[in-house]
Amino acid sequence: MDSHPALCAAISDVYDALRDRIIASPQQRITFAEYMDLALYHPEHGYYSSNAVKIGFRGGDFFTSSNLGADFGELLAIQFFQMWEILGRSHPFSLVEMGAGQGILASHILKYLQLHHPDFFAALKYIIVEKSPTLRQEQQQRLQEFPVSWCNLEEIPSNSITGCFFSNELVDALPVHQFTLEAGELREIYVTIEADNKDQRLLSSPASPAPPASPTSLPSFIEVSGEPSTPQLAKYFELVGIDLSPNVYADGYRSEINLAALDWLSIVADRLQRGYVLTIDYGYPASRYYNPRRSQGTLQCYYHHRHHDNPYINIGQQDITAHVDFTALERWGEQCGLNQVGFTQQGLFLMMLGLGDRLADISHQTQPISQLLRRREALHQLIDPTGLGSFGVLVQSKGLEVQEASQPLKGLTVPE
Repeated sequence: MDSHPALCAAISDVYDALRDRIIASPQQRITFAEYMDLALYHPEHGYYSSNAVKIGFRGGDFFTSSNLGADFGELLAIQFFQMWEILGRSHPFSLVEMGAGQGILASHILKYLQLHHPDFFAALKYIIVEKSPTLRQEQQQRLQEFPVSWCNLEEIPSNSITGCFFSNELVDALPVHQFTLEAGELREIYVTIEADNKDQRLLSSPASPAPPASPTSLPSFIEVSGEPSTPQLAKYFELVGIDLSPNVYADGYRSEINLAALDWLSIVADRLQRGYVLTIDYGYPASRYYNPRRSQGTLQCYYHHRHHDNPYINIGQQDITAHVDFTALERWGEQCGLNQVGFTQQGLFLMMLGLGDRLADISHQTQPISQLLRRREALHQLIDPTGLGSFGVLVQSKGLEVQEASQPLKGLTVPE
């Protein structure tokens, strides 16, 4: 147990908020989605709302593609420039980044466009949607030289955006419902409190344990199953075309359903009048996500660059994520008026935007060999098929004219 007083106090604060919510709830239990939402986004004590969130290689809990240098953002900027041209060089053209982390990706995009495409930069309206006050403050400090504005997604008027909504590793951090199958029936997993620690049910894998940081004096959170909290859970499987037949799925099968992602996409589609939605994240199509052999779901926690699967420790001090079901985003998007432009993997997407050329150019540069090797390694990490390169890239559109929609995006163009 980590005995640092400030850390224990922070965990105790978010624990108290969760306990109070459970006590005030019917049957004194909350859905796992409520638990995850409070643990991550409680206005004062949640992971993303406090100073707990740390991104990057040194002292961080995780890192993203933008932490590997400017190339990721610059290649995205190339794609955004083409989108602007397809939309007839619209003025203004809004780039709405949802969940901007430390603002590093935004700085890379804006610096590249300012230098290489000043006409596009002049037409650009860059908007950041960020729930975390801590991260928003860091973004504002890093981006103070650029004309960037901040708002909540709900504050953007309907049908007001011409441009592109985009996110990198946002959807995986939206709160998920958890379910299990009992006697062939769909049951939801709820979280409640057990005063007696001997009944605590831990989910951490023995292969990747994380040391609990919670004070031992706090009663345990435990899981119970019950009737689904909403009929939307069953309807979700109709949406993605998965039949949870007992002939295929064994009792005890467990996984997640991200209804928050559908709500998020509904709002995005409503705010977009004309343009694109670009979603980059780790995940699978539904057929892989709900493979009967993936019987314990995809939920992961990240704490000091270690990952494990126990969300009931390090509360408010660790990231909690689940993989993205891209089939759900595609099909729900269609119901919201979004057309699917294409789906690919990040490695292929970035190669089509010129990452291969950047790798080839390294051998012709005159920088110190150590710097060149670091950059080459960073570029390889972006396309690594066992890591970041396997991330999904989903592009959807709305309001495009037939001629505009017929123009293929560079990142989705498959070489002949």
